[in-house]
Amino acid sequence: MVILAMIMAFAAPVAMSARAQWREVNQAQGRSLTDPRQTDGIEIFQRSGTITIRTQRPIQVKVFTILGQLVSQANLPVGTSELKLNTRGIFLVKIGNITQKVAL
Repeated sequence: MVILAMIMAFAAPVAMSARAQWREVNQAQGRSLTDPRQTDGIEIFQRSGTITIRTQRPIQVKVFTILGQLVSQANLPVGTSELKLNTRGIFLVKIGNITQKVAL
């Protein structure tokens, strides 16, 4: 039983990353978790199971669980993109030298 629980714990983020895909959206809602003046114009938002990023330049973004497991990795275009995770937890969003904790 313990082995099964361990397998499930490690398999969940892998399964999540297979489903989680970034998509372009028109706008971000809510207040930015980052100050765009300090993050080269990059803003990160969180809302009900969704991480949204607004950027003024193409970027590479990585999203990790709090345990360091990769959930998503993508190259995002200029504009606003969102990643719907449909799960609760604490995630780390890494964009270049910017790392932001996001609680969903």
